[in-house]
Amino acid sequence: MKKLIILIVSAMILVDCDTQEKLRQRAAELCQYIPDHQLSEQARDFMTADFYAVLDTMFNLLPEYDVMDHEWLYLMVSGNGGTTPDFEVTAIELVDRTHAVATVAVRQKWEDGSFDENSGTTEHKMYMEQVDGRWLMSDFDGSKQECLSYLESFRMEQALHDAISDYLVKEVGTHYLQGEFCVPQMMIAYADVAEQVDSAQVWGDFWVFWYQLSGDTLKTVSGGNHSGCMTIKKKEGKPVVTAFEQTVDGAGNEASAKRIFGSHYDAYQCIHSDAAVRELVRREQLRDFVRRNGMSARCYQDYGWPAVEL
Repeated sequence: MKKLIILIVSAMILVDCDTQEKLRQRAAELCQYIPDHQLSEQARDFMTADFYAVLDTMFNLLPEYDVMDHEWLYLMVSGNGGTTPDFEVTAIELVDRTHAVATVAVRQKWEDGSFDENSGTTEHKMYMEQVDGRWLMSDFDGSKQECLSYLESFRMEQALHDAISDYLVKEVGTHYLQGEFCVPQMMIAYADVAEQVDSAQVWGDFWVFWYQLSGDTLKTVSGGNHSGCMTIKKKEGKPVVTAFEQTVDGAGNEASAKRIFGSHYDAYQCIHSDAAVRELVRREQLRDFVRRNGMSARCYQDYGWPAVEL
């Protein structure tokens, strides 16, 4: 009887070791699909559907300028100054029958095959899940949750931007000499946002511009500044601007700005007084408008000034 128990235990140990070795090999195979500056279509077959969908959104569906602003969020393991990552699976933990965690050591390797001694070795956790008999990557260093949190924040921010943009076009833009396209420009000094944008107050430097498309150039027809504080509330599930307190023109401008912006006045003044930053934001947001609307425009031009490439 004792001999039988020993044989059973030995068989279990052998099976467990065999499973761990196969998992280790699979983890090593999955390492080559960890995103590094891009997400290949082939990676879809080596990741769980939800993990691929999150990374696909981060890599391919966000505006280009936003992706670059948050580059650290979606580059899992990247090279450093001409190096490429070298992966080694150092440990495997079988959590249950369908979930495992691999510990992955990464060193950066130069083109000649030597290691970059300055970068050292970093350890990462790859989460694996068995789906339809195949082990797939389900997360890497908690990046899935990090990306989900950012996407939720991005969508909330986008909903606010859309509400402000709609208001500027429909309520402010109609008072200007009109062209073909009204494109607002927004620089937010501070936003006080309740959960899920049920209500918000947004202090910012807002502009309205009308353009006429001539060839590949958007020529400015009219435009102006409307700084102040917007109150936004949800109506029928959609955020809308319900009030807008603006700074006054002329001699009372500074006093009204200090009253409206309060403790956010310095932040407002910083963005409002920097013409270079304003123009950079204008070009960025106008480029996004052109891309989203499938337009052929390549430049924009104010009257009397040279055209600016988008």
